[in-house]
Amino acid sequence: MTILIPSYEPDERLLTLIHNLKEEAKGTSILIVDDGSGEQYKPIFDSAAEAGCTVLRHSVNQGKGTALKTGFNYVRQHGSADGVICADSDGQHLPEDILKMTDAVRNNRNHIVLGSRQFTGKVPLRSRFGNSATRMVYALATGKPIQDTQTGLRGYSADMLDWLCRVPGERFEYEMNMLLEAPKAGYDFYEVPIETVYLEDNKSSHFRPLADSARIYFPFLKFVTSSGFSAVVDFVLLFLLQWLTSNLLVSVIGARVISSIFNFTMNRRYVFNEGQGMSFKKSLPRYFSLVAVILIANYALLYLFHESIGIPLFIAKLVTEVVLFAFSYLVQRRFVY
Repeated sequence: MTILIPSYEPDERLLTLIHNLKEEAKGTSILIVDDGSGEQYKPIFDSAAEAGCTVLRHSVNQGKGTALKTGFNYVRQHGSADGVICADSDGQHLPEDILKMTDAVRNNRNHIVLGSRQFTGKVPLRSRFGNSATRMVYALATGKPIQDTQTGLRGYSADMLDWLCRVPGERFEYEMNMLLEAPKAGYDFYEVPIETVYLEDNKSSHFRPLADSARIYFPFLKFVTSSGFSAVVDFVLLFLLQWLTSNLLVSVIGARVISSIFNFTMNRRYVFNEGQGMSFKKSLPRYFSLVAVILIANYALLYLFHESIGIPLFIAKLVTEVVLFAFSYLVQRRFVY
């Protein structure tokens, strides 16, 4: 089993982690990727190499996703057949938790093994909020609840390495893209509870809250944007067709058909990566079947909330749209494209 540690501008905690891993699991293969940290940090990486680690170097910082892919590609060519455990270099993953992952990887082939923090005790507010938000977005996007979507402690069997090198993303968004792409690639998840460790309120983290969060949420934001543009097209066409035909039924149907075609084209081409291999002939009828189901569900939910339960129409409409929006994203990602 290879322990892969991507590292950018590390401190002595990296060397402490290496020492502890060597003590607790003699013969463990440790691979470190220096992601363009610069000359100032060369002594730390040299010490890691002297301790028996393999050190790969990027001349400039390329991001965590690229560093992981560099490591995966190296293991694919030179590593063992057991698999890879990825850990962070900032001391937030305990050696015993890292080593606990090895058995889980061996016993759960075709699974991404996640070291899941429980977020108990003193957790920085930024980290607690970020993990809760990402967990909710991921559950809405995939229908698969995961306790810790942002964990950097992950394990993979060796036969997953080719796929891991193809997952898009260069920085922190890579790890979220991996979780989004895994179900379609046939991989499930197995979570291993680990300790929640934040040192000095996570000051050593290189995660940029705005820029990197935008990258993480980008797949979902693309869907939101596409849906928003489609709603505008539907709205404008409704009034335009009503002005031209003075027939409300024709206007409603015409606007919805054209806006649906627009939405299908946008989602297929830009949101879901040109169909992920799904043919046009298959995705088109699936999409419009979904449109029909959503129309029926829209009426049914509105009737339930407003007529049966007595919720005000505005609130009933809002709740209905939120539920169907999440349902539409989930179905399109998993079955349409």
